[in-house]
Amino acid sequence: MKKKQRITLGVSVLILLVLGFWVHSRWHVWFGNPEEPAYLPLNAPGRVLLTFGDKEELSRNISWQYDSVVASSSFVELIDTLAKDTLRIEAKGEVFQSRSGKAAYYTARLRSLKPATFYSYRVSNNGKYSPWYNFHTYNQTTRNDYSFIYVGDVQDTINGKANQYLKEALQAHPKTEFFVFGGDLTERPMDSYWAETFSGLDSIGQYYPVLNVTGNHEYLKYAIRKLERRFPLVFSYFQDSMVGDNQVYTLRYNDLQLFLLDSNREFFYLWSQKEWLEKELQTSDARWKIVVLHHPLYSVKGKYNNLAQKTIFNSLIQKYNVDLVLQGHEHAYARMTLHDEQGSATPPVYTVSHCSPKSYRITFNQRFDKYGIESRYYQYIRIHGDTLSMSTYEVPAGNLYDSLDIVKSGVKPMIIDHGKNIPEHLNFQPGNSKKGQEYMKRIEEYKHNKEKSHEDKVNTKD
Repeated sequence: MKKKQRITLGVSVLILLVLGFWVHSRWHVWFGNPEEPAYLPLNAPGRVLLTFGDKEELSRNISWQYDSVVASSSFVELIDTLAKDTLRIEAKGEVFQSRSGKAAYYTARLRSLKPATFYSYRVSNNGKYSPWYNFHTYNQTTRNDYSFIYVGDVQDTINGKANQYLKEALQAHPKTEFFVFGGDLTERPMDSYWAETFSGLDSIGQYYPVLNVTGNHEYLKYAIRKLERRFPLVFSYFQDSMVGDNQVYTLRYNDLQLFLLDSNREFFYLWSQKEWLEKELQTSDARWKIVVLHHPLYSVKGKYNNLAQKTIFNSLIQKYNVDLVLQGHEHAYARMTLHDEQGSATPPVYTVSHCSPKSYRITFNQRFDKYGIESRYYQYIRIHGDTLSMSTYEVPAGNLYDSLDIVKSGVKPMIIDHGKNIPEHLNFQPGNSKKGQEYMKRIEEYKHNKEKSHEDKVNTKD
């Protein structure tokens, strides 16, 4: 064998060894699914969740869990408290076998609700009843002021504080009509973590409709990712809205339309979602359009992250005049607006947010209007007249961290940025690690560049 050939062979072997070592080191990250501890089903109806149903504002679904076999009698008892009428809505049951246990899940579909009505309900299986809960529907025709709360990744580990934070958010905004979550609401697809999720939603998810998109933590890791059937059994609106295996859903709520995407899928699945999204956007006459997905289209972790999602969805979002894109996944806060040829801010507004115990280190780019790190956040979205207002709050303190208005009163939408006058919190303790020190340098460089950019703008105006 010639010397050149030996060198080539040696280099090839070395490359293969390095590649093999790297794949081995990443194998658990890509394909590692922690074992699910064994569990027993509930012996009384529980884990009750109120969601929306079909595309219409007045539809509701109620899902819950009981036993490991489908009960012979399963229904929702619904009382119109004004008319004092009592209805019985039959529920459909399905047994789900997970990796370490099985349980029966139930869905009742409420489709004859009245506007501006207060309802009480309880669920029942084989003579066993849940406590009474209640919810409120609103007048669809005369409202010009309504709101909801958006929360990114919650992903609490056992005995987390999500319930406290959500209740504090609701107390601060008592006119909230529903909640939207940006995926990774559950830490992993295990019964113990689902129990934690329902603990976090306690006294909220039974009274206010909840929407949630899929996140990567809800999926099992295989070469082709797998979402367990219990996800749509809990978030039951997906049962009737899925496109193939994609968990997609749209809701028309007053003059707002929400579009929920399943961004944790492979390219060929995302492509079928694109066709669905374009069709829904084309036919929508809603004044306000909001897209919700887990993976940020403009990543704060690196410019090459989530390229498939951005390539497939972003052109549609801009073409069909989406106003707001709500995202999670990257465990920080970030807000970005586009700008027209005159330099004026214009929709869509892209936000990344989370309410998780974990914070990630991010990159910093001047195209983003605002960042937040090492904290938890939620967004209060209020639509009033010709204005959509987004206010971001830190938890648990409840401090206003960011605020803007999208106003539609002229020829084209206008963005009023109130958040630029609220200081960014970029507090980070680097410690003695090299990576911590490098991250601190990136933060200081971003602060310097932003301050210089502000000074340049002031000098230009003068």
